[in-house]
Order: sequence, then structure tokens, then C-alpha cells
Amino acid sequence: MPGEITRTRRLAKATDALEEFLSGVQALGPKLGLLLIQLPPSLSFDIRVTEPFFAALRHDYAGQVVCEPRHPSWFTEETENFLRATRVARAAVDPAITPEAACPGGWSGLGYYRLHGSPRMYYSSYDEGYLDKLAEELAASARARPTWCIFDNTALGAATANALGLMGRLRAVS
Repeated sequence: MPGEITRTRRLAKATDALEEFLSGVQALGPKLGLLLIQLPPSLSFDIRVTEPFFAALRHDYAGQVVCEPRHPSWFTEETENFLRATRVARAAVDPAITPEAACPGGWSGLGYYRLHGSPRMYYSSYDEGYLDKLAEELAASARARPTWCIFDNTALGAATANALGLMGRLRAVS
């Protein structure tokens, strides 16, 4: 989702920008996989803002949606219930800002993992042990629902090697 919606407007009064974005991406038809709503770290959960935004989103878009919140206030039972009710999955991320952030949450119909590199975001490569564990977790998730894994540790090129290593492991465990 564009930064105009998530960072500039911070989900508030974004109906026109949302409609414009959706009209553009829906032209992809069956090639459109899912929508990622990556929120800025300073955006706390506020039902007065999030409820109208997600209602407008769901009014105009029935496809798969995942939210990557980065403020601790999004990791509560209230927000989990809200995301489930709106059929929005919550991304599992690394590094995680809370223990809950390391696991997929929200709507259970979609699994989404977004790995930024750890300990140094965007730079660090994942070691063999981490990729082994991740492959097992992703294989189990994929047996129950559509599951995505995105490596965002691209600054030194680690994402490609990690993705290829994970793919080989997934073939072995599937």
C-alpha cells in the first residue's frame, strides 16, 4: 500500500487515495497476490482511525490483506480480534518488536512472514539453523493456508541467498 496512505495520511481520511490505489491494482486481476499494509513504527492502534479505514478497504476489496504493524500497541487481544473480524492477517516479522510480532496473527486464513535481517536490519543474513526452523514452520503453515515469506535483508544481497536456501529446505520438508 502506498506511503501516501500509510505514512502521510496514517490511515486517516485516506478514502480517496485508497480508492485510487485499489482501482490501479485491481487491474492486475488474478495476478494480484495480496495487499501489504506496512505501518510506520510511530502509528499506534487507534480504533477511531483503523475501523473506518479497514471498513472502506473491505467495502472495495475482498482479496487477501496482511498488515505489518510496527508499534507495540498493535499486539493486544483487542487488535487481534479487530484484525480477525476484518479478515486481515498480521505479518510475522523479524526482528520482532514484541514476542507476538514474531508469529503470524490476526485473520488465520493467511500466513505471512517478512524477514528484515537480524541482528542488523536489512543487512544481516540468516544462518542455517534459522532457515531450517523457518522451513519447518512455513511447511506446517502452508498445509493449512496460503503462506508467503518475504526476505527484506537486501542491503548486502543476503535476501537472494536466504530465499534460495529456504526453497531448497522447503522442497526437502514438503
